[in-house]
Amino acid sequence: MASVNLSNLSKRFGKVEIIHNIDLDIKDGEFVVFVGPSGCGKSTLLRMIAGLEDISAGSLMIDGKIANDLPASKRDVAMVFQSYAIYPHMTVRDNISFGMKVRGIPSKEIEAKVREAAEILQLDELLDRLPKELSGGQRQRVAIGRAMVRDPSVFLFDEPLSNLDAELRVHMRAEVSQLHQRLANTMIYVTHDQIEAMTLADRIVVLRKGQIEQIGTPKELYERPANVFCAQFIGSPKMNILPAELIADAPTDVVHVGIRPEHLKLADDQGRLSGTVTAREYTGSSALIHVKLPSGQTVLLVTNGSETGATGDSVLLNFEMEDLHQFDQSGNAISQS
Repeated sequence: MASVNLSNLSKRFGKVEIIHNIDLDIKDGEFVVFVGPSGCGKSTLLRMIAGLEDISAGSLMIDGKIANDLPASKRDVAMVFQSYAIYPHMTVRDNISFGMKVRGIPSKEIEAKVREAAEILQLDELLDRLPKELSGGQRQRVAIGRAMVRDPSVFLFDEPLSNLDAELRVHMRAEVSQLHQRLANTMIYVTHDQIEAMTLADRIVVLRKGQIEQIGTPKELYERPANVFCAQFIGSPKMNILPAELIADAPTDVVHVGIRPEHLKLADDQGRLSGTVTAREYTGSSALIHVKLPSGQTVLLVTNGSETGATGDSVLLNFEMEDLHQFDQSGNAISQS
């Protein structure tokens, strides 16, 4: 295990700077997730830590030692990629053990490590199969097993579940979480999926345009977003953002207010907002209702599946004032004391 410290870290391609002065301290044994939209720099930042991209400025420390100029093989990290990157002509056993054989590790030690990894990842009965005989989740576990047997101080995951179907992603999220609990290694995980970030992370780093927008626990980011971008990126469905004048009780110096869809409620007789239902998405236990306000703006609310709200209905909406998030002209959150 090891800490990872980034100080004023930058990356340029020619004259274009894509990572801007990143400062971040990742604690020994912590599970940190980099999240953000496509092109925000999260994978580039991960590759800089891995040694697969050069650092243009600033410093990277792994386990208290400067790692800027260390080759990837000397950084004591192991990376799991979005594409499984396993050899199609090799069995599961040979894929997991290949790197150890190249490094000249004794065969008995290799066999012991392969067996241990296979047991943890539930690959015991698959060791003699070829990748073409495996499911997508099993192939990803092979890639994780290959990283595990290196005994790295830091695991790096670059969108490892994005090629899997929705049901398998849910299953693999749980497996990755259990793996961290069992190994207690430092893990840095990149994803564009904020649900993955929320369910896996000890802390989340929200990135946009090569800069950090906010760092915090999933609960902190959900309950106290730093700005409109984080408020709408974290949480699904995203937060409703409204001009403050639509909310009569909002302070006059607040430019925008936010309310999460799950905090909006259908009201019987009195409501703070009114509108017309334009769409209703029924999912069984809940429904996502789209309501068009007189201003022309549409808000979303989540209700239980049995609540009414057919297309074309006029509805009243209510919420608790303590559930409002307030933002200034620049989109930054205003503290609600």
